[in-house]
Amino acid sequence: MNKTIYTLLFFLFTGSMFAQSQKDFPVTEEWLEKIESLAPSDTRIQASVKKVLVFSQHTGFYHWTIPHNDELLKIMAKKTGAFEITIARDIDSFDKKNLKQYDAVILNNSNPSGPDRDLFADLLKKNSSYDEATIAELSAQYENNLMDYVAKGGGLMILHGAITVQNNSEKFSAMVGGSFDYHPKQQEMHVKEVDSNHPLVQAFEGNGFTHIDEPYFFKNAYFDYNFRPLLYIEADQLEGKRAEVSNNTIYVAWIKKHGKGRVFYTSPSHNAQSMDNPELLQFFLDGMQYVVGDLPADDSPMEVN
Repeated sequence: MNKTIYTLLFFLFTGSMFAQSQKDFPVTEEWLEKIESLAPSDTRIQASVKKVLVFSQHTGFYHWTIPHNDELLKIMAKKTGAFEITIARDIDSFDKKNLKQYDAVILNNSNPSGPDRDLFADLLKKNSSYDEATIAELSAQYENNLMDYVAKGGGLMILHGAITVQNNSEKFSAMVGGSFDYHPKQQEMHVKEVDSNHPLVQAFEGNGFTHIDEPYFFKNAYFDYNFRPLLYIEADQLEGKRAEVSNNTIYVAWIKKHGKGRVFYTSPSHNAQSMDNPELLQFFLDGMQYVVGDLPADDSPMEVN
């Protein structure tokens, strides 16, 4: 086989590997203008302005869409007039007194480092001189603060990788509906509604949507199915799985109650290119209205056969 053929095969192989990866890009004025034109102008339910804390700090994997998500949330808040957004990166955001100011918290790809997967401990190690015992104690307190906040009526919206915030904590996993396990390579996938009549998926009009993303698989409390699923993907349509799965339906977005509060998790999306879909932006907005308590929706746990 000559050099030309080897070269051709190399580019075909590498092209198939990376063709479905989405290239990162910075937040620009042009992009902001486009998103402002695509974002919804009105909420489904008219209500008083709600205060939302967006926590956009990470210590592990950096999702390049973090600043894009911040800007998207600010645009939707301004355009609808429904929310007052505060972007935060300091662990003191999770002090009890501070949390009481807000109607909801959004965790924006707040990935901790491995293998501990404890964002609060990571931030304390990075920004303090506490010993290990004190860090463990304070980290547990911050986790409890957030969980108590939700249990007493606060809202919690979790974007994509932020499900890993306390990934090894069984009680945190139970609150949010699961823990991250792994994901195959980025690939095109068709995301479908579980129940097209559910108010939180009305944006997709029964058609779902197709985009390039990381197909997330979950563990821990996920298999209790203690949530109301909204969106799913089909495992047999995915490439690169570690092993065959017993349930072909992989839920990638859901809502659930935790005490008096509400939780909304959405795995879509890893790439800012997905924000070009106004239906997905409406889905995010509807999720925000659900967690602050303005948009009523069936959040009873699904029935497991």
